[in-house]
Amino acid sequence: MRLYLDFEKPVADIEGRIHELKTADHGEDGVDLSSEIKKLEAKSEATLENLYQKLTPWHKTHIARHPDRPHFVDYRKQLFTDFMPLAGDRYFAEDFALIAGFARFDGEPVAIIGQEKGNDTQSRLKHNFGMVRPEGYRKAVRIMELANRYKIPVVTLVDTAGAYPGIGAEERGQAEAIARSTEMGLNLEVPVVTVVIGEGGSGGAIAIATGNRVYMLEHSIYSVISPEAGASILWRDAGRAQDVANSMKITAQDLMKMGVIDGIIDEPTGGAHRDPQEMIRSTGGIIRQALAELGKMSGKELKEARRDKFLAIGRNLS
Repeated sequence: MRLYLDFEKPVADIEGRIHELKTADHGEDGVDLSSEIKKLEAKSEATLENLYQKLTPWHKTHIARHPDRPHFVDYRKQLFTDFMPLAGDRYFAEDFALIAGFARFDGEPVAIIGQEKGNDTQSRLKHNFGMVRPEGYRKAVRIMELANRYKIPVVTLVDTAGAYPGIGAEERGQAEAIARSTEMGLNLEVPVVTVVIGEGGSGGAIAIATGNRVYMLEHSIYSVISPEAGASILWRDAGRAQDVANSMKITAQDLMKMGVIDGIIDEPTGGAHRDPQEMIRSTGGIIRQALAELGKMSGKELKEARRDKFLAIGRNLS
């Protein structure tokens, strides 16, 4: 059964009526309701399109968090073949919130790294809701080092509310692990392509988002802090998260204007969760194009261009 967001209630009502007509017992009369169903389907599509033309940043925040939105594992299964996951940071433990390894994309080897939130209670607990611990970021560093050594391009898919803020994570050097991962990403001499597929929260996102090309899905978000955390800090009231979201410039459209990202990947009308396979195909096309462009550059050029890109963001926003 489809999960509707609060602002999608008009669509939910129409599609609920369509479901009733399709499943109704028409009895012996055999009343033909196909024309009525077609009218309602057209109305539903028009209503949905109208709603999605008027989205606020807060609406986009909810779309980015939609539980049916395709996750890292979905992209990995559809876009990549021969996936070989690598586990552990060689210091402490394995972190299932961050999945990393080597695979083939269009037959060519790539390293893939991304956060996984999970899609049911058991998997969400296993993956810690996509909130990565220090071990996860150190694992990312390990994979990036291997990719750099063997001249293999890196693809990262970002989807996290932020790094895990637990006491144990802080004791094991969360800030240092994020900094090391960011540093490694900036110093790679291979192509790096990043796509924010859902939430891009704070240092937990940037740690694997230092790409030569950084893209966002149309309704994804990318920010220094989650709206709820920002509201708690500013007003001691997480209930004002909507105000924070609407003022923080967290949408792909705002960040594109500010030069923080390199492109926006269109989503199906109604969000990526309405047609996950089409969304993943579109994302694959952008990754393919970016890797082809970056593949023409030398390692030194890639490293310098990436560092200049991120330094320019700071200068332009200061």
